[in-house]
Amino acid sequence: MGFVQTLKNIWTIEELRKRLLITLLLVFIYRVGCYVVLPGISPSDIDALANFTNKSGLMQLLDMFSGGAFSQASIFALGIMPYITASIVIQLCGMILPSFQKMQREGESGRQKLNQYTRYLTVLILFLQAPAYLINLQVQVNGASNGTTLVLGFWTVAYLTIILAAGSMFIMWLGERITDRGIGNGISFIILVGIIARLPGALYYEFVSRLPGASGSQGGLVMFIVEVVLLFAVTVGAVLLVQGTRKVPVQYAKRIVGNRQYGGARQYIPLKVNAAGVMPIIFAQAIMFIPMTLAGFRGGDNGFVQAFTDINGFWYNFVFFILIVAFTYFYTAITVRPTQMAEDMKRNNGFIPGVKPGKKTAEYLDMIMSRITLPGSLFLGIVAILPAFARFFGISQNFAQFFGGTSLLIMVGVVLDTLQQVESHLMMHHYDGLMKEGKIKGRTTGQAY
Repeated sequence: MGFVQTLKNIWTIEELRKRLLITLLLVFIYRVGCYVVLPGISPSDIDALANFTNKSGLMQLLDMFSGGAFSQASIFALGIMPYITASIVIQLCGMILPSFQKMQREGESGRQKLNQYTRYLTVLILFLQAPAYLINLQVQVNGASNGTTLVLGFWTVAYLTIILAAGSMFIMWLGERITDRGIGNGISFIILVGIIARLPGALYYEFVSRLPGASGSQGGLVMFIVEVVLLFAVTVGAVLLVQGTRKVPVQYAKRIVGNRQYGGARQYIPLKVNAAGVMPIIFAQAIMFIPMTLAGFRGGDNGFVQAFTDINGFWYNFVFFILIVAFTYFYTAITVRPTQMAEDMKRNNGFIPGVKPGKKTAEYLDMIMSRITLPGSLFLGIVAILPAFARFFGISQNFAQFFGGTSLLIMVGVVLDTLQQVESHLMMHHYDGLMKEGKIKGRTTGQAY
């Protein structure tokens, strides 16, 4: 009854109801667009592309983020990933280039400039990726044994490139509308919808493959139940990783202004165990894609290159794990700045009990971040390579992708953020939150300093 009452409370709040309905409408438009096929592409061409995608771990990953549009040769085939790539590049420029750092400090005007640069870079990436996607489609169709051929001339590639670019930009526009008029976190929500859209099919395929009499069936339905329980346990672990924080107490000095007293209260700085989020996995995957590209040019005849193109192999996952740990420390060191935090506390008459303000406080915060980042990075690396262990124990490729990696962390993070948005609306209108005890802490929880 409590859950039903919560749903009634959500429907009662007019603003929240409108935002949820707008979000559902925009998501429906996105999902319909994922099945609108490019002009001139036949069903046999789609079958050839789908067969190739199912055989390649990299292509399956791209297909998951696009909600299946990649393997369907849809107008949304490139998905939102070009925009994510552009955002990462702009973010890295903000860490390295002084001009971008200046724009980051300019407030709203600076953010608008950076968003504009991100859109320009997205268009550039799209005009590079779209022809590559079309050429790959032509190669897979002509290399299939179904007797069909696909010839894409220069002008055909040109106008299909424009369609693919327009499709991705339209997805980006949908994401921005979800952020402005929907439930929020539009781009992340689009990625979440694309990932979840693949889950029912993967779950059904795994269930059918475990039925008695199915080819290659091992363990039966008992094994399927064990897999579901393990998936639930891994999801719980990912939630703990996303929400894990180390609270550092901060005491603020008392101030008397007129007849009122300010400060004097103790607050906390929530230092996240995984402050880098999914960025280390994304960076590490970008590095691991290099051997796959070299294998394509060299024909895969090099043993060293072959070892790093097998996503189920030992050396691929070992190096992948090491890169994630290294990038976690790197990204955390760049994004979390103890010196600036210490200066902000000192400016606001705050201090950590037992620690001198200024340099000592910065060193203390840096020491804490170094200590909590180690288990966070190891746990993140384990979560990233869990799909390989799942495939090793006989779980199908499609279902194994949900046992860890970027997809699981994105799902957990975005769901927590969305629930936090809904709960904030309920609490603002004096209703009980989604949970009677405790509060939902998403990735957007700010630092109290």
